[in-house]
Amino acid sequence: MLHLEKIDHKNVWDVVNLKVFRYQKNFVADNMVSITQAYSVRDTETKAFPFAICNEKRPVGFLMIGFNEAASYDAFDVAPPESLKNNYSIWRLMIDKRYQKRGYGREAIGLALDFIRTWPCGKAEYCELSYEPENEVAAKLYRSLGFVENGETDGDETVAVLKL
Repeated sequence: MLHLEKIDHKNVWDVVNLKVFRYQKNFVADNMVSITQAYSVRDTETKAFPFAICNEKRPVGFLMIGFNEAASYDAFDVAPPESLKNNYSIWRLMIDKRYQKRGYGREAIGLALDFIRTWPCGKAEYCELSYEPENEVAAKLYRSLGFVENGETDGDETVAVLKL
């Protein structure tokens, strides 16, 4: 049974060592980079919730949920998508190459939405995510879960939102 576990000293290295296929490396940030990013925003208006996606006790993927991710763009000279302002985001999602094609990505998004709907940072209108336009597998998955492209981009990535 799939579930989310907070990243801690017991599972961090198992999560860092999860990998995607070589052809997928341009589609998702390295887990160490994502965990570092989560740590770096901890005392800001942006909130990050990094999780191990576990099947029983074994980490099979990584998920990071964000809130008000737009505030973290202050450090860069680029405007954030409007949909990131005071909304939740699925900031990162990856399933290790050994565990793909088992429905874990779909199930992990469901678990993410369950967590978001506990409103850990207060209510919001949308959950946002973005993906590389060439990542047709991700686009198909997100559309099947109700995410709708809203015409925004995040850098080169396509933005899609789900009304909460």
